[in-house]
Amino acid sequence: MNTTWSRFNIASVVLGFAFLYLPIVLLIIFSFNESKLVTVWAGFSTKWYGELFRNQGLIDAAWVTARVGFISASFATVLGTLAALALTRYTRFRGRVLFSGMVFAPLVMPEVITGLSLLLLFVAIGFDRGFVTVTLAHITFSMCFVAVVVQSRLITFDRSLEEAAMDLGATPVKTFFAITLPVILPAIISGWMLAFTLSLDDLVIASFTSGPGATTLPMKIYSQVRLGVTPEINAACTLLIAVVATGVLVASIVNKSREVQRQRDEQAAQRN
Repeated sequence: MNTTWSRFNIASVVLGFAFLYLPIVLLIIFSFNESKLVTVWAGFSTKWYGELFRNQGLIDAAWVTARVGFISASFATVLGTLAALALTRYTRFRGRVLFSGMVFAPLVMPEVITGLSLLLLFVAIGFDRGFVTVTLAHITFSMCFVAVVVQSRLITFDRSLEEAAMDLGATPVKTFFAITLPVILPAIISGWMLAFTLSLDDLVIASFTSGPGATTLPMKIYSQVRLGVTPEINAACTLLIAVVATGVLVASIVNKSREVQRQRDEQAAQRN
């Protein structure tokens, strides 16, 4: 099929990418600005990264964000995988529609509604807001994303592999860990990374459910930006971009290597 690009299509793509990525590029460039004014270039310097690592408030907020992201993503991955297994393997049970709706509701629920609902819940049960409440809130809204990713992989899973393993004497638990889990592991890892990224990015829900000593990095950045953008904020955002880009690059390399290995295994099996 011969596809030709017109000038309009090329211009649209260029403008679209420029609109999306030019602000990010400018942010990264001005994080190395010598001047304290973020809009005036005064020369190359890395001093603001040094100032960032001496800013204890931002360091504490980053540590809280990393802990919340890791814990919430881990729990959300386990719960989302179990929910995906239940929805995929047990297609008929009482309350399935309600269960499915409750699992996937955060996908379409506005974050303001989710955050306010969780706030009212914690206040009603007398639960002090802090690190635990932020973590529980992030588990609540990120679990559905994991369930979607894992369920899409389970739908295309060949159940005959499990049946063959059980015919050979394997228990259902052993079959899951020996057959099912390795096959769906890439989807589980993708779900974990997605949940972790969503936790790092969240501002609205964390604002409703946080308390003393549980200020996340997005909340800290937002509170400082309201008083004016500083080069330290540019440096912090650049480091976040670097972390996310590194994660995406590593995941792409791992998936590519797994695909190459799978193709080699298939070719070897065909030769044999």
